Amino acid sequence: MPIHILAEEVVAKIAAGEVIERPASVVKELIENAVDAGANAIHVALQGDGRRRIQISDNGHGIPGAEAELAFARHATSKLNDSEDLFHIQTLGFRGEALASIAAVSHVTLITRSEGDDFGTSLRVVGGRIEHRRAVGAPRGTVLTIEHLFFNTPARLKFLKKETTEKRHIAGIVTRYAMAYPQIRFTLEQDGYEVFRTSGNGRLIDVVVSAMGIEQTRDMLEVDQTSGAIQVLGYTSAPRLNRADRQRITLFVNGRWVQDSGLTYAVIQAYHTLLMTGRFPISVLLINLPPEDVDVNVHPTKAEVRFRDADAVFSAVQRAVRRAVIEQGAAPRLSGARHSAFAGRYSETGSGDADESAGSEEQTPLDMPLETPGQFARHRSLIARGDADLAAEQIPERLGTPLRPRTLPPLRVVGQIAASYIVAEGPAGMYLIDQHAAHERILYEQFMAEYARQGNITQLALEAQSLQVAPDEARLLEEKLPLLHELGFDLEAFGPSLFIVRGVPAMLADTDPASAIGGILDDLALGNQPGMASIEEKIVVRVCKSAAVKAGQVLNHTQMQGIIQQLERCQSPLTCPHGRPTMILMSNAQLEKEFGRIQ
Repeated sequence: MPIHILAEEVVAKIAAGEVIERPASVVKELIENAVDAGANAIHVALQGDGRRRIQISDNGHGIPGAEAELAFARHATSKLNDSEDLFHIQTLGFRGEALASIAAVSHVTLITRSEGDDFGTSLRVVGGRIEHRRAVGAPRGTVLTIEHLFFNTPARLKFLKKETTEKRHIAGIVTRYAMAYPQIRFTLEQDGYEVFRTSGNGRLIDVVVSAMGIEQTRDMLEVDQTSGAIQVLGYTSAPRLNRADRQRITLFVNGRWVQDSGLTYAVIQAYHTLLMTGRFPISVLLINLPPEDVDVNVHPTKAEVRFRDADAVFSAVQRAVRRAVIEQGAAPRLSGARHSAFAGRYSETGSGDADESAGSEEQTPLDMPLETPGQFARHRSLIARGDADLAAEQIPERLGTPLRPRTLPPLRVVGQIAASYIVAEGPAGMYLIDQHAAHERILYEQFMAEYARQGNITQLALEAQSLQVAPDEARLLEEKLPLLHELGFDLEAFGPSLFIVRGVPAMLADTDPASAIGGILDDLALGNQPGMASIEEKIVVRVCKSAAVKAGQVLNHTQMQGIIQQLERCQSPLTCPHGRPTMILMSNAQLEKEFGRIQ
């Protein structure tokens, strides 16, 4: 094929492919334009996942009528004049590609009026070509309606995810920019329902509450530190509030949302020795520095940046976050139990995703009999009726064939070490048993047995409890409501990002349901991964982890013996559902060797 110049239409589609990856990309670019236009109110409305229709309106400066057509030309911008301006960029947009790229792959309707115009301008652009223009009455500002996205690039449509996934990405974009610009009033509407709104009062903490919910915000610590010309502001989570991935670390550089692995690592390093391996904080950080010290002209979507002194920025972020965590995170939380509709009392020990160790906080009293751990309400009634398969003490050991064969030798409890490990004696020697891992295994097998027989594993609440989550998490829960119901959760959507919890799996009856659901959201966000457990199994494991006794919890002899008796009858007693060992055996021969009785 001879070398030739590509047609303008092909060039426009190539450029659009770099900038517009999915409906969320459209929302991002148009929000940035609205911010640059000085808007203090931005409204985003969707139909479906945005492929059919996206409408973004703002009350910014608007586009002068004489420049409306020019705004859709490639590399047309009001934010740069020459190459020197690239080193002093103070706006979110500057390439002049957003409107041209969007118009190249969709039907666009623009209605705009600037302060100096007596009337507004309406422009219709289809596939990059202007179809008509007319004068209209309009308030100051801009309304952009994007319809039939990717209508002329069907290959791109095939790469889009499910509707709920695309909605979640859009909700994430809107909430991020709402946090970056708390002085702007943001509203997100999906299919006629408002799912997110901020007041625009300039207080970042109010936006964090709207984006994350009041429960998570209680565990957020304020970050405010200046190192030379670098200022780091925002909020980061106390160590007890953490997640299974880095997705909740949100970073802004001079008001621009960026994805920077170095800065993300700086935040993670600030929690060194404070979080378990594989756990990550939740952070919203606004990093401000002179525009000449950062290069934003790196990536077509402007999602990556380069710093003149990357080490200085890394250190500033790490020190600011570390200082906030050490100085504020160590402060004791208000004690005093809250009354739960599910079980009376519990202590606020943080998220169920945190370290299983209860640490230095006041421990929750173990007010359930561990001879039948996890068996509440309906489970007790079944035992009373003689359902021997649910209670180990009902299994005959001498007469007949036991329904659940013994998988461990009989063990005798000797005591407890570090309020975390049970010491037991058996025929082969001394057993050191991790009480949390062992109880997890017991609950897991009980849950799966009841689930297999299609029993009712839901404990209904005496009073319903409300649960507020982030808008993108709300879409996840809505998508998985049938699965959660099947696994014992009775949830009902009740307004934007708000759910009513009417029931939970019976073994969670004496715990805070919000902690378990928070961990489940982590698992749902990660999705099914090759070689990993299914979503269903992850949720079951999460439930068992939340219900199991914690490391650091003092048990009496009867409770320890109850765990041992149940563990002796488990099918796989040597590991917890995560694969960690439940026990360590030191044989009699090893003991004798350690004490010098044998050589």
